[in-house]
Amino acid sequence: MSEYPAVSYVMPVLNEERYLADAVAAVLSQEYPAEAELVLALGASSDGTTEIAHELAAADRRIILVDNPRNDIPVGLNLAIAASRHPIVVRVDAHAELPAGYTRTMVDLLNEHGAVNVGGVMHAKGRTPFQSAVARAYNSPWGLGGGQYHGAAKAGPSDSAYLGVFRREVLDEVGGYDESLRRAEDWELNSRIIAAGHLVWYTPDVAVTYWPRATPVTLRRQMFATGVWRGHLVRDQGGKTPWKYVAPPVVVLGLAASATVAVAQSAGALRGGPAAAATVVHAAPIAYAAGLAAVAKKSLGADSTSEWLLNVAVLGIMHLSWGAGFLRGIVTGAAATVDKSRLTRR
Repeated sequence: MSEYPAVSYVMPVLNEERYLADAVAAVLSQEYPAEAELVLALGASSDGTTEIAHELAAADRRIILVDNPRNDIPVGLNLAIAASRHPIVVRVDAHAELPAGYTRTMVDLLNEHGAVNVGGVMHAKGRTPFQSAVARAYNSPWGLGGGQYHGAAKAGPSDSAYLGVFRREVLDEVGGYDESLRRAEDWELNSRIIAAGHLVWYTPDVAVTYWPRATPVTLRRQMFATGVWRGHLVRDQGGKTPWKYVAPPVVVLGLAASATVAVAQSAGALRGGPAAAATVVHAAPIAYAAGLAAVAKKSLGADSTSEWLLNVAVLGIMHLSWGAGFLRGIVTGAAATVDKSRLTRR
């Protein structure tokens, strides 16, 4: 590979009218000393996203548009990759903004470490109080489990990468993204890359801005779908399950057990010694509530009572939605579960 080969940016797009222009501008303003193109895979958006994409493409010949009528992210990514031409493929999200110098730095790291994929930090930010609380949760190990790209301080080999800067030949070798998945496609692709004997590299020195879901409904839908697909992958692939995946479903089961016992006690179906013994399960909601209250202040940070309450609410939505989804995926598989947060305004 030459020092700075041409690059193809690929971006799946669906209902991103609030973010698309900024995401595209961050790509096109990269100071990279070689040819570049940006391929947008357009889903069937219900807002003004498609019109904005066509306006951007008309203004800059580096932008190429392809249709993604199925809306699924892995399908859109594969379509964009197929329509692209260059030896370096840079995945970009319409909900993210690349920092200045991103592409050059990542290509340098590919060369330095002999990696086939490189990723940096996913740094969430918010524009509203609720979205800012979601961002704080994303940036905390208590929100999404503390994966490397959520802020690990040490560079090194990784089991996945946020977005990713790939050598095209490895995508051709492993067959691209799995189009049967609707979530967790990055982790699954990188697992195949690593199984093929290649290196995926993480750097803490490059942070990409990510704009998370901005309403409770869309956050709940996203987390549930993500949990379902993670459970589905664990069910299908087996092997050791990291503790961070086990904690949310355990919390859900503990709260469900407490609620069930409470109903049985109230209805008189559970009495005497058994009722007294079963009371121990009520420690679950008490412990979880106390933990949320402490983490929402100490780990996420809060400058006011309203911020603290938003932190508590966001963490609860994320944990319980993801945990319930994971249980669903483990028991029944993902089937046709779709991230419905992508189908509404975010």
